[in-house]
Amino acid sequence: MQRYFDLHGSTLPPAGVYQRILREIEVPLIEIALSASSGNQAKCADLLGINRNTLRKKINELEIVVTRRRKMM
Repeated sequence: MQRYFDLHGSTLPPAGVYQRILREIEVPLIEIALSASSGNQAKCADLLGINRNTLRKKINELEIVVTRRRKMM
């Protein structure tokens, strides 16, 4: 985060930095959590500490592709 601010030198970054940073972090975080939970959205939501319906809303809004994988025995 500090590097992001440092890149702007002596000026502040443009307004809206909170939403920009969330967008940069949220998509990969959800994708990694979905992968770790083999695409199980209930497990993913629990892992992230959010409601399953919130996760589904974010998946739709952020256009994240969800694939379920079977666990190999």
